Amino acid sequence: MLERLFQLSERGTSVRTEVLAGLTTFLTMAYIVLVNPAILGQAGMPVAGVAAATCLAAAVGCFLMGFLANYPIALAPGMGLNAYFAFTVVGAMGVPWQTALGLVFISGVAFLVLTFAGVRQLIVNAIPRSLFAAIAAGIGLFIAFIGLRSAGIVTASPGTIVGLGDIKSPTALLAILGLVIVAALQVLKVRGGILIGIVVTAVLGWALGLAQWTPQPYSVEAMTSTAFQLDIPAALGIGGHGFGFALLEILFVFLFVDLFDNVGTLVAVSKRAGLMAPDGSIPRLNRILLADATATVVGSLAGTSTVVSYIESASGVSVGGRTGLTAIVVGLLFLATLFVAPWAQLVPAAATAPALILVGAMMMAPLAEIDWEDPVVGIPAFLTLITIPLTFSIANGLAFGVLAYAILKLVARRTSPADWLLYALAALFLARFAYMSAG
Repeated sequence: MLERLFQLSERGTSVRTEVLAGLTTFLTMAYIVLVNPAILGQAGMPVAGVAAATCLAAAVGCFLMGFLANYPIALAPGMGLNAYFAFTVVGAMGVPWQTALGLVFISGVAFLVLTFAGVRQLIVNAIPRSLFAAIAAGIGLFIAFIGLRSAGIVTASPGTIVGLGDIKSPTALLAILGLVIVAALQVLKVRGGILIGIVVTAVLGWALGLAQWTPQPYSVEAMTSTAFQLDIPAALGIGGHGFGFALLEILFVFLFVDLFDNVGTLVAVSKRAGLMAPDGSIPRLNRILLADATATVVGSLAGTSTVVSYIESASGVSVGGRTGLTAIVVGLLFLATLFVAPWAQLVPAAATAPALILVGAMMMAPLAEIDWEDPVVGIPAFLTLITIPLTFSIANGLAFGVLAYAILKLVARRTSPADWLLYALAALFLARFAYMSAG
C-alpha cells in the first residue's frame, strides 16, 4: 500500500529511510511547539491553546503535503509571520488577536483562490532558474546561521553586528561536540547519521547536566481555548471596528511574505531532494501550494498564525527522505506531541543546532550550477545568496535577486515578451521596498 501511495522504489527510498527522515525533520523543527506559543502568548493568546493549535495545524499541513503532493516537505506555523502577528499587528497596531486570526483565515482563503486560478504557479515559474540554485544555497547559509546562533557560537555584537559567542558556555560546548559527532557520522556514511547525532548529543547534554527543562502547566481542557475564536467580520471591517486601511496592509503582508518564503523553501528542498523536473519546474506544484493554503485556513480556525513550508525539511531530505511518507511521519509526530507539547523541550537547541549547521553546508552544492562568468546571472545570484542570511528573510533575498536580474537583462538587451511576469514581479518587489521604506 505504501509503495502504491508514495512510489518508494521509483524514488530510490524505503519505509525505513522515510521514517528516519521524518524523525530527523521533526526533531529539527520541534522547537516551533514551544516558540510559537511563547510568541503568540505575548499577544494575549492562551499559551496552551496556541500550543495545541500549532501541533494540529502542523499535522494537517504535513498530512496534506504527504497525501496530496507526495513531497518530503513539512509544514508548521511560520517564524517571522508569528512575530509580525504578535508584535506588529496586535502589539503596535492594537488589533485584537481574534481579528488578526480572521485576517490569517482570509489570507488562507485568498491563497486557495490564487492556487486554483493558477496565479501562484505562474509566479513560481516566472522566477529565473539561475536564481533557484542561489535561493537553495542562500537558505543553506540562513539555516546554518540559525543553528550557529541557537548554539551560542555566533552572537550579536555592537561593534561588528555579529561576533563569536562564549564558546566555553555549556550550550556552545555541547553544540560543538554535537557538530563533531554529526560530521563524523556523515564522513563514515552512517545511515541516519544526522538523527543519531541529534539523539546522542541530547543524551550527552542531559548526562553532563548541560540541558535544562522547566515543565509548563498544560491540560487537555486548555487546548481548546483558541479554537474557533477568530473574528472574520472584524477582519473584513464589518461592524465599525475602525481599523480601515490597516487591515488591507496586514492582509497584504500575510499574503506576500507567505508566498515568497514558500517559493524559496520549495525550490531549496525540491532541488536538494532531486525532485525538480529537467526544465527546472517543480512537479505537482499546485498540490503543494494547495496543501499550505489549506493548512493556513485550518490553523486560523484552531488558533495560530500562518502555516508555511519549513526549510528544516532539508534535514530530512539529507538523510534520504524523498516522498510524502516523510511528511506523514512528521505529521504523526506532531499529533503525538499535541498532548505532551512541553516535553518537546527535552531535546535542547544545542542538540539540533549541529544538524542545521551541517545541512546548511550540504546545501552549498547547487552553487556549482551557476554561470558566475555571466554577470547577468552571477550578480543577481550573489545578491540573493548574501541577502537571505544577512536580512534574515528568504523573501528579501528573492526580491533582490529578481530585481537585479530584471534590470541586468534589460541593460543587456536580453528581454523577450515571455518575461512580462518577471518584470511584473520586479515592479511588485520595488513597490514592496518603497512601502517598507515609507513605513
